[in-house]
Amino acid sequence: QVQLVESGGGLVQAGGSLRLSCAASGRTFSNYAVGWFRQAPGKEREFVAYNTQTGRSTNYADSVKGRFTISRDNAKNTVYLQMNSLKPEDTAVYYCATKSSVGLSHDPRRYGYWGQGTQVTVSS
Repeated sequence: QVQLVESGGGLVQAGGSLRLSCAASGRTFSNYAVGWFRQAPGKEREFVAYNTQTGRSTNYADSVKGRFTISRDNAKNTVYLQMNSLKPEDTAVYYCATKSSVGLSHDPRRYGYWGQGTQVTVSS
């Protein structure tokens, strides 16, 4: 029983930064690992970043490694995605999702609860 709300998307120029937030209600985020995914028009949903229940272990897609950082504040029941050095190819709807089972997965089918998404548009 988790409800997720993403926020922080918008329009930025290439090279700029955004911080996305994923706020949870219901059960605490401390019970879940969290993944960020993105989906561009006409493309499949793509894994972006992941962190464990404690936030002490993270994993990133090669396309965003070194530019994006996932973090969490379990006291605020919020997970963040800091996006720096944005590129036009980062343009997509970004989603957060929870994973209650143990172990990293890049497969969105392994994630049970999803937010509504927030649009990120990067202009050249």
